[in-house]
Amino acid sequence: MKKIFSFFLAMFIFSQFVFSQQQSTAEKEAAKTEVWSPVPKIVTPGKNSQEAPSDAIVLFNGNNVDAWETENGDPAKCEVKKGIMTVLKNSGSIKTKQQFTDFQLHLEWREPLPVVGKGQGRGNSGVFLQEYYEIQILDNYENPTYSNGQCGALYKQSIPLVNACRKPGEWQSYDIIWTAPIFKTDSSIEKPAYVTVLQNGILIQNHVEVKGKTLWSGKPYYEAHGPKSIMLQDHGDDGEPVSFRNIWIRNL
Repeated sequence: MKKIFSFFLAMFIFSQFVFSQQQSTAEKEAAKTEVWSPVPKIVTPGKNSQEAPSDAIVLFNGNNVDAWETENGDPAKCEVKKGIMTVLKNSGSIKTKQQFTDFQLHLEWREPLPVVGKGQGRGNSGVFLQEYYEIQILDNYENPTYSNGQCGALYKQSIPLVNACRKPGEWQSYDIIWTAPIFKTDSSIEKPAYVTVLQNGILIQNHVEVKGKTLWSGKPYYEAHGPKSIMLQDHGDDGEPVSFRNIWIRNL
């Protein structure tokens, strides 16, 4: 009986030894694919999905429009009231004083009430990325228009995956990831721009290749440029102006 016990004890000890050796070998193999450097920097998130993270540049803080100017470089003509910015009707588009290349952009907007106009004439604005490339802002809640010009479209280039619009008078949001185009020394395009857009938390543009500058008519094309501003469009129609709040950006 003792011999049998000793045999099984020896087998148990041997099996434990083999297992530990195998585990050690597996850990060594796994360690070969571990990357410990560089260590990502710490970014503190906002208290909610709308609040800017710690490394963001706040473009509108609800108090003033100091970060903005007209297309001609004059002071931005906006009404700021209760943390909300509204570009004065027919006063022209405004752009950021600071210029950007690759970025993550968050902005919130509200379509006006009462509802005025239809199609492209209802609550029309837009956010121009690097001044040349427009993501459409439009009241498309029960308001049909051409698909590549509706809210969330990369205007005249890419139809949004879905219509994620809320009712006019309700706050909406864009979260945009922008990868800027790269140009060769002769100003020809080396690598096109790409854009991803979430509207109200819903993916509507998924790493879409940008074909060139936004044009109302004609085929888009690239024009070489470096860092450029973020621009909010004054469409100049008869509709009431769109309002904005909580605008921030992160350089990537």
